[in-house]
Amino acid sequence: MPNIKSAKKRVIVNNKNAQRNKSANTALKTALKKANLAIETNAADKDELVKAAIKRIDQAEAKGLIHKNNAARKKSALTKRAAK
Repeated sequence: MPNIKSAKKRVIVNNKNAQRNKSANTALKTALKKANLAIETNAADKDELVKAAIKRIDQAEAKGLIHKNNAARKKSALTKRAAK
């Protein structure tokens, strides 16, 4: 544990941000899994789940959790699979 006051604060802030990032990443992965499963099983709500997954990808990109090219690649692959 750090001794300097500003370093102590950085530890607290870093932990809070790490929790927020982990939560957002988990939500992104869950949305992608649900969308992929719906595409594979040709579920009735496939389009809604794909749309929700794309929204999560855009949110992760906006927060800086994933790179813009990574986001574009994920969205492209998802829509390509959904169109088949």
